[in-house]
Amino acid sequence: MKFEIDTLLAEAMRRSGDLRDFGAADFRPPLQALLSALDTEGKLSEIGRQILGERIIELLRNRLVIEAYYRNFPQIEEERIERPIVIVGLPRTGTTLLQRILGCDARLYPLYWWETRFPAPLADTPPGQPDPRIELARTEVAGMLEAMPRLKAIHPLDAEAPDEEGMLLEHSFCAFFDAYADIPGYTAWLWNNDQTPAYEYLKRMLKFLQWQKRQRGETASLGRWVLKTPHHLRQIAVLFKVFPDAQVIQTHRDPLQTIPSIASFNETLWQIYGRDVDATRVGRQWSAILARGMRETMAWRDQHGAGRFLDIWFSDTLAKPLEVVQAIYDFAGLSLPDGIQERMQVYLEQNRRDQRPLHEYSLAHYGLSEAQIADDFAAYRQRYILARQD
Repeated sequence: MKFEIDTLLAEAMRRSGDLRDFGAADFRPPLQALLSALDTEGKLSEIGRQILGERIIELLRNRLVIEAYYRNFPQIEEERIERPIVIVGLPRTGTTLLQRILGCDARLYPLYWWETRFPAPLADTPPGQPDPRIELARTEVAGMLEAMPRLKAIHPLDAEAPDEEGMLLEHSFCAFFDAYADIPGYTAWLWNNDQTPAYEYLKRMLKFLQWQKRQRGETASLGRWVLKTPHHLRQIAVLFKVFPDAQVIQTHRDPLQTIPSIASFNETLWQIYGRDVDATRVGRQWSAILARGMRETMAWRDQHGAGRFLDIWFSDTLAKPLEVVQAIYDFAGLSLPDGIQERMQVYLEQNRRDQRPLHEYSLAHYGLSEAQIADDFAAYRQRYILARQD
């Protein structure tokens, strides 16, 4: 498949039934940066090239469908995204667990995996009938777990559970594509260019998803979303620029434990799409990416973050999850009725970590050392890890 932007746009239009409006054109520069990096740096296998090409066409088709819905149902624009609860932190710090615990509260809007994977309706669904995207997502998740058994140990994939909005950000081509392939040029492009349009389009997509939920009768009485992705650490200033009333839950765990774990996850992804994957490049690139994101988040917090963040430690989430949840609700100004706490407790009992395989990895395999990670994250560890051990 040719990674030529006009060819991909044309194919997306063809698959959409000849829709032609992709929305604001600000997605084109990051898409071009991504395509160029994949072509010149990515070392993609033939199957990886095909998969990523199909994914890019699908993202473009979704944009066409989303814009068509906005034209046909202008009331979507009136949806309000207010005071979202946004969970951020290094990967492997309990962000998914917290998001799914909060997802037990039907008064809040969850972002299900099938929604973030398939945000645009596939076809008209008769009232009262299951959305065909759900079964498609179930089939896809089952296929992924069969093809990559390691994922069971790394991330609890579930088509019908809450998950990251990172796949929504992919529609603006400003997302974690560098988790899929060795494309440092694209990573550099992200650092050097304003991501505001991507986050504005994320808000546009959340409005669309919220409107769809309301059409299905899923009206969260509190009207607030629970979001999460570690990617926000790379763009924390932009997150607050576009969502100024966001309340952020920042999770903490020693990078000596988290960095080799995320390197293992991303090595698995690189192996899906690429050839001759160098584990050392995976480890060092992602240590550098996350260290810079954390430094920038800390700097922004020091200047602007008073009252906007609640710090949660991974060890507390494991040891006393409902106390942590109560602290989150207090921070967000929400009540936590007994019935919702009971549903959360049932979820915890049914989704214990010991029900999944162990995730095994080593620093050395990724060209990492304790000294190097300690140096990369020195200020972060001093403030959030070492100081708490004193």
